[in-house]
Amino acid sequence: MRRKLIAGNWKMNMTPSQAVKLINELKPHVDNKNVDVLFCVPAIDIIPVVNEVKDTNIEVGAENVFYEEKGAYTGELSPEMLVDAGAKYVIIGHSERRQYFNEDDDVINKKLKKVLEHDLIPILCCGETLGQREDGVTLDFIRKQINNAFKHIPPEKANKCVIAYEPIWAIGTGKVATTEQAQEVCCAIRGFIRDIYGSLVADQIRILYGGSVSATNAPALFAQPDIDGGLVGGASLKPEFAQIVNYLKEE
Repeated sequence: MRRKLIAGNWKMNMTPSQAVKLINELKPHVDNKNVDVLFCVPAIDIIPVVNEVKDTNIEVGAENVFYEEKGAYTGELSPEMLVDAGAKYVIIGHSERRQYFNEDDDVINKKLKKVLEHDLIPILCCGETLGQREDGVTLDFIRKQINNAFKHIPPEKANKCVIAYEPIWAIGTGKVATTEQAQEVCCAIRGFIRDIYGSLVADQIRILYGGSVSATNAPALFAQPDIDGGLVGGASLKPEFAQIVNYLKEE
């Protein structure tokens, strides 16, 4: 049975001192042994947050990575740097990286391959715009994203990945896909992985939902058979994140 993963994506929020304060506020309230708890934080916060979560159930991840080992790439971070800092996960292909930094499927595939070489766990993001949903091309578009991202990645590496379905029209807007819409796409994503790798990998890989996840909608979303947790944006910066984590603890 796939273990639930509740991951926070802080985006460009929290200075190191603010990050330590927030972690210390949340730490006592997200101690749920039944789920994996993760904070993906700005690069400058990784080391202080790693230090604060020692001896807890909380893991730390990065929000971005580069696809080369080292070199003249001013401002970039290599997988080795992230591992040495204590990160265990890294977000790849978030819609904001695609939109604002022009990351295409080729770049995302390079990043995915490189982080897997270093045993980092990638959280691969995919999702459609409102226009694509209204045009009825959601599943075709996401199938293309998945196929391109996993190009030349062997099954023994693929099963370590996490996929996050984030409809772009629901990120930070307060809108959320209905439970049925989220389940439909996450189920389809598992099917796309099955088409590439077979049922063994498809049944192992964790698929998250992201897009205005809240304490109110999380229970219904996470109860779906193909939704294995959430990638949580704004709510991960608030006490509400503990409610999202702990609804499962109470079941």
